[in-house]
Amino acid sequence: MKNTLKKLIPFAFVGVISGATTFGAINYFNPNNGNSDFSYFAPKADNAQYASFNMTGVGDDFVKASKMTVPAVVSIKNYSNKTSSRSNQDMFDLFFGNPFGDRQPQQQQTPPNMPSGMGSGVIISPDGYIISNNHVIAGANKLEVVLSNKKSYVANLIGTDPMTDIALLKIEEKGLPYLNFANSDNVEVGQWVLAVGNPLGLNSTVTAGIVSAKGRSIDLLSQQSKTPIESFIQTDAAINPGNSGGALVNPNGELIGINSAISSKTGYYEGYGFAVPSNLARKVVEDIKQFGLVQRGFLGVMPLDLSDPRQVAAYNQQKKTNIKASDGVYLAGVADKGGAEDAGLRTGDIITKVDNVVISSYYDLSFAVGSKRPGDKVAVTYLRNGKENTVNVTLKDQKNGTSTRSKEDLSVSEKIGADFEPLSEKFKTDYGLNSGVIARNVQDGSEMSKIGVVDNYIVIEVNGKPVNSQKDVEKILQGYKGNVQVKYVDEYGRITTRGFKMP
Repeated sequence: MKNTLKKLIPFAFVGVISGATTFGAINYFNPNNGNSDFSYFAPKADNAQYASFNMTGVGDDFVKASKMTVPAVVSIKNYSNKTSSRSNQDMFDLFFGNPFGDRQPQQQQTPPNMPSGMGSGVIISPDGYIISNNHVIAGANKLEVVLSNKKSYVANLIGTDPMTDIALLKIEEKGLPYLNFANSDNVEVGQWVLAVGNPLGLNSTVTAGIVSAKGRSIDLLSQQSKTPIESFIQTDAAINPGNSGGALVNPNGELIGINSAISSKTGYYEGYGFAVPSNLARKVVEDIKQFGLVQRGFLGVMPLDLSDPRQVAAYNQQKKTNIKASDGVYLAGVADKGGAEDAGLRTGDIITKVDNVVISSYYDLSFAVGSKRPGDKVAVTYLRNGKENTVNVTLKDQKNGTSTRSKEDLSVSEKIGADFEPLSEKFKTDYGLNSGVIARNVQDGSEMSKIGVVDNYIVIEVNGKPVNSQKDVEKILQGYKGNVQVKYVDEYGRITTRGFKMP
């Protein structure tokens, strides 16, 4: 019995000490004792930390990453003569909500000495190459870059890609601080990230959060591209208007994404931000630097997104079919002499994987394929009659087969950034027009956009010659070098003539 008591005494002593400690802690953290900043259920002590989570270490990482990132993130001022209804607001940052409520903003002309828009950019090489968003630089007549040390430069626009919302600029300087690209495929949901940019006019702002999701598609880029590529990194790091084009970095200060948009009902941060993955952004800027334009491979298929019940229902109604909504991409058609047809894919197949990566939606497919170049091969896994098969598909350019293209290979529409549809004779008669075509698919930042033309404007003449079809425009501008004069009618019926230099 004595031996048993001797064995129990140490445990009893520990229990008494633990009880006293617990009682003292409860008394100390009780809201009634004046320490109302502390939570009763989650008291905070100076040395508190979770298992395998060193707060001091994380803090040090944030400081180090911030010191590396801030000098490499710039402010970009977009000077444009375009009439704007959004003032200095960032269009994409406001896309998910209506900050004006029921009150409609008034049209206004931005003074020539004032920027019509502001955003951010990231220096990616010591000789002055800067990556940003296409929507940040759209329509600019002049782009001003301001470094974190307040030094200012006029930037040259090297190229843009509306499909990914990426733009490449350059300033003439050497020895600049810059960020290295990280492999965004290695980014994990839940990992810490920092967002660095210039939100709401607050230069060099750093916010912290985690990666909330990967491969997120939000149907945002479809307003500036017919074939958008969306596979955003979602983060809860605070992002606001002005952050667009800024850096999303890991705790090592490496670039994992380019901040592009927020999801918000007010136009301001509500917890959800989206960034273009660094792997996709890096491929785009490498193409622009090497070729002058983005090289993009295509499967050569007409995709139906099975993950979108509305698309499936509309297709079933139109085609009198009974396709079921699910994961994957249904091939509603296969292009003649395309990579898919060459590999044996056919209408009715369902693509489920590309290079062993699961394809759940159209956006998964567009990202997996759109990040490749013509001539690249991908392993496509598909279902046919319930049986799984895998074939290697050689991707092709839409016009040049498996070869890459240069600027000289671009069509007139691609060079000037718009398509054109003929006007009906009745429309011409009703509105007293002798000629005209309707502008369609006008790309932000394109030559047509810069002179004020948007979708549904009517182009009457090009270089003083009447135009009535897409072929008329192409005939006038095919192989043309020099200044182009465009006469067009806006939505108010005003006739304007403005010009640009043919790319």
